[in-house]
Amino acid sequence: MKYYSFVKEARAEQKSQIDMSASLKTGPIKPIICCFVFLSLLTSMAFAQVTEKSEKPKLILQITIDQMRGDFPMRYKDRLGEGGFRYLMEQGTHYINAHFQHADTETPIGHAALFTGTYPAHNGIVAGNWFDKDKGKVIYNCEDDRYPMIGKEPAKGKGRAPTNLLSSTIGDELIISNNSQSRMFSVSIKDRGAILPGGHTGKAFWYSKSNGSFESSTYYYEDYPDWVKHWNDNKLADKYKDTKWELLDDASTYVFGKDDDRPFEIDMFGLGTTFPHQVKGDSKYFYASLIATPFGDEITADFAKTLIKEEKLGKGEYTDFMAISFSVTDYIGHVFGPSSLEAEDNVLRVDRLLADLFKFIDEQIGLDQTLIIVSADHGMCEAPEYMQGLGFEVGRLTSETIVKGTIKNGIEERLGISGDVIRLYEHPYVYLNEEEIKKTKYSIAEVESAVAEEIIKTKGIIGAVTRTDLIKGSFAPTEVNMSILNNFHLKRSGHVHVVADQFWYFYYQMETTTDIAAIHCSPWTYDTYVPLFFAGHGISSQRITRPVTPYDIAITIANYLEIKPPSGSIGVPLVEVLKE
Repeated sequence: MKYYSFVKEARAEQKSQIDMSASLKTGPIKPIICCFVFLSLLTSMAFAQVTEKSEKPKLILQITIDQMRGDFPMRYKDRLGEGGFRYLMEQGTHYINAHFQHADTETPIGHAALFTGTYPAHNGIVAGNWFDKDKGKVIYNCEDDRYPMIGKEPAKGKGRAPTNLLSSTIGDELIISNNSQSRMFSVSIKDRGAILPGGHTGKAFWYSKSNGSFESSTYYYEDYPDWVKHWNDNKLADKYKDTKWELLDDASTYVFGKDDDRPFEIDMFGLGTTFPHQVKGDSKYFYASLIATPFGDEITADFAKTLIKEEKLGKGEYTDFMAISFSVTDYIGHVFGPSSLEAEDNVLRVDRLLADLFKFIDEQIGLDQTLIIVSADHGMCEAPEYMQGLGFEVGRLTSETIVKGTIKNGIEERLGISGDVIRLYEHPYVYLNEEEIKKTKYSIAEVESAVAEEIIKTKGIIGAVTRTDLIKGSFAPTEVNMSILNNFHLKRSGHVHVVADQFWYFYYQMETTTDIAAIHCSPWTYDTYVPLFFAGHGISSQRITRPVTPYDIAITIANYLEIKPPSGSIGVPLVEVLKE
């Protein structure tokens, strides 16, 4: 009998016996003693189910919930069901004070950090995009045109591979440890959410917003496995055509039940800004629209479960590794804000999704044979208008305004040189044109310093640290500045790292900032704060309040499996997980 169902039955029986003993007002004491002996036996049997396991888990299941801020599961704890977050909280080890220590809290950076166990400074994923000096252009974090998409003609900037990741991942180390006897797979809606966790040795699949299939690149396969072709041919996404995303419960039961329509919420893909959100089957954006509804995670989970079953993960002699990144929470947070009715309903749906996934894992492999890790790639800031309503003096900024206006004008007036010395802004960095600077009487360090001083004149910008100061160590060792250093890579980071003040919206991809409601990407605690759970495979039930980091996950798994940690690992083993 699997552990998951056994404990549920044991609990039910235990409750029945307790209710029986409580109802006995008089009578001999022997039945009561027998009752407690029986309860002790049940407890021992349940414990045996946990401890009677193979020496190492059959499967490592590491789940990343994109933008799941650390407080979200606890925020709605009273309305969680059985088997999802409640299972993690009550039967696993829950670290309630986990924070990243790098400054740019974006999706690719967080995913890379979770699986390499190290800073962007070491694994090289310093931003979503960065300027490549050798190529003379901005590149995407998973871009490699040597590996086009399977079945498609090569296209500039469309190739995908993990080759920009400089460190090994924990999955890589597992496969290296036994000469590729273990297997590593990774699945996400986002390509970066699948590719970076998958590392160099895994197989990665991600969602196509153009046709609802899961796709991959020739880095992984020359052609798709038959089971992937079959899954894609079934077109699961199509079942959501002309459906509605409706509230799970009555609006009166929600914390944000009275706040369903606020001015900063965005009507993306024609979904509207109030419940029910209509998914338009005839829209050219139909497949893309699913990523901003809980349906996107449901599709991801179905593909992941099919993969586990078809690839027979956890059925062999060696430990296998499965990484799943659920992306919908991130899209919903951006479109509606993290403190919205949509975000609240989504957390409850993620809870159900996890419960269903864990039940599947229990049936296929056994939770007692699976080491489960759940965390997030970053947290989330509230929409600035929401914070304004609470009395905070905050606002919105665009990097285009700062770079094209403030910095260039300031440099021209201050140094008397052309604004062309500013090459571009690619969050969180200002990149300078070193060739143009050589034509002036100023050094690169002098221009960097001038740029930094001009930037911080802007309302809403609190910090700007130069490349030269980072290399020389000429900066105050504050927590924010140290997180900037942790983000700094000599060949990939820009000349000036820019930091917006707390709760200010600051982003770079759009000419205006009205296209999304809220953003992350800062070093402030609301963006660095993530949940961290270990469960399954004999993990103790405990709630840990001491500060930890998500970098600690990889080395903890390595110690658990008795293999070496990833090449750039800086984490500290989580002793509560490793104790006998």
